[in-house]
Amino acid sequence: MAVAPAGLALQPRMDPDIRDSELSSALKIKVTSPTTDDNIAIAICAGVFGLTAMLLVFAWCNYNYRPIRAKNLTWTTLIYLSTVLWFLGNIPSNGHVRIVGAWSNCKLWILWFRVFFCYVFATMCIVRFYALDRVFNQKKPFTVWSSLISGGAVIALNVTYCLVNQLISDSLTVRYDPLYELCEVTQGFRISALTFMWIIWAAVGVLFFRLRNIQSTFNEFYESIAIFAVIVGLLIESTITNLYYIYYILEKRRRIQKTVVDMAAANLVIWLFIGYPVFMCIFRREKYEQQWLEKLAQDSPNHAFNNNNNVTNNGTSYAKMNDNFEATFYNDQRLGSMDMSTLDYNHGHHPFSNNSHPLNIESALNGEPIFDGNALPSAMRNNLHIQRPEMNPPAMFTTGYMGPNSNGRHVI
Repeated sequence: MAVAPAGLALQPRMDPDIRDSELSSALKIKVTSPTTDDNIAIAICAGVFGLTAMLLVFAWCNYNYRPIRAKNLTWTTLIYLSTVLWFLGNIPSNGHVRIVGAWSNCKLWILWFRVFFCYVFATMCIVRFYALDRVFNQKKPFTVWSSLISGGAVIALNVTYCLVNQLISDSLTVRYDPLYELCEVTQGFRISALTFMWIIWAAVGVLFFRLRNIQSTFNEFYESIAIFAVIVGLLIESTITNLYYIYYILEKRRRIQKTVVDMAAANLVIWLFIGYPVFMCIFRREKYEQQWLEKLAQDSPNHAFNNNNNVTNNGTSYAKMNDNFEATFYNDQRLGSMDMSTLDYNHGHHPFSNNSHPLNIESALNGEPIFDGNALPSAMRNNLHIQRPEMNPPAMFTTGYMGPNSNGRHVI
């Protein structure tokens, strides 16, 4: 479709019925200008985002509930905010409003809101799953600096892509047609944007596979399968819509469908991240937390001392990335001998019953002992020499088992 000369932008606006008739005749499709149905669709989508916001607010209000705390609310909240801005970009990009005034800045809304925050959503999901991979597969801490570096890399990658497209001529990317009041997106730009998105989510798929066998308390493999299925479905839908129905923004049914599908997929990902522990917090608060802690306690000794007497890193600052610690699980003979169902969680009898995060032993980095040597089984006391953390470099939490001393005892 030819772009109208710039001077025509100063002419009186074309009557919507005439516009629809001309475009329908030229494009051989049924063109419909924005109607009340578009406003209703926007309102419904905004309502769903509001429900998801309430979910996150509830999660933050119950941050001390350990199963919620372990879900990394910081990154989940950032992912949600990216979906909100992505949806805001969809409003003009999908033709739900007449493209005049502020809405006529096509590159702003399509490139910097729709495309940019869609990419931010995807790459932040990568960082969230990479944090789990780094901690449980690579046996390395995911500290504040790791979080900042990862976040900075996400922003830099996406800004670079969008900045390059911003500097390219509008005739090769996105341009505004003032006569028909619409944003035109070139086929080359559509293909490049979709290709980049497929690459990003392919990387997420690799991380999903790597996380399939991590510690059960933090395992999100089944949630990950559901998330990946939702996103692959969204990518297929987006690819077909953008490459086959290139004027879908002019057809009321297709543009509403596209916006609703994007909204549903984005919100469903957030609910899959934290919905289950939030519902358990509401309906089975104490019982579910007790079960979660029991599972954590069962995981802990197996990761702390394996059959080969090798110490592996259980530490993670994944669940609470705004804290500077490399954590490790408590190891106590009571975990293997106590009847966990009889413990009183409200009076400190459970090994993780204090208000600190079950993975947070920041005191260890401040020179306090991690393990009580007298509480360890006698065989373990005979073969291991327990030292205070300050006697060893912090790297001991990530490098695992250290060499024997001159007396033949291994040091951890």
